[in-house]
Amino acid sequence: MRVKTLICNCKGLSTSFENADMNTLPFKIESELDVDYAIVHPQLCGIAGNKVLEDVLRSADDEPDTLVIVGACGPDAQLRLFERVLRKTGFPQGSFLAVDVRDATNEGILARLRDKIEKSACPDEKRR
Repeated sequence: MRVKTLICNCKGLSTSFENADMNTLPFKIESELDVDYAIVHPQLCGIAGNKVLEDVLRSADDEPDTLVIVGACGPDAQLRLFERVLRKTGFPQGSFLAVDVRDATNEGILARLRDKIEKSACPDEKRR
């Protein structure tokens, strides 16, 4: 299974993200979790952010065992905000995992991502 992580910091304006250091977070994610990569975008729900998400989802077309994890606002809001992109790309919703990273430090975000990855991985499957 491959894991690609995208983190949104809500334009850097929301107090919900003030406890996280978005400059060091991608390095910590890539160093401490078994992921292909981690990126931070200032507004995934914006036009440019949707294009980034669409590119990531389309790149997974040839990788059917890929999970795309988005750390941002609440999961219900993410599904509404990204519904069009998911539908447009045909990416399987079960492989799109929304994680609420609001009001968390980097360590808290890592813990939430780790938990989501562990719950989604098949225990007998080896990761590449």
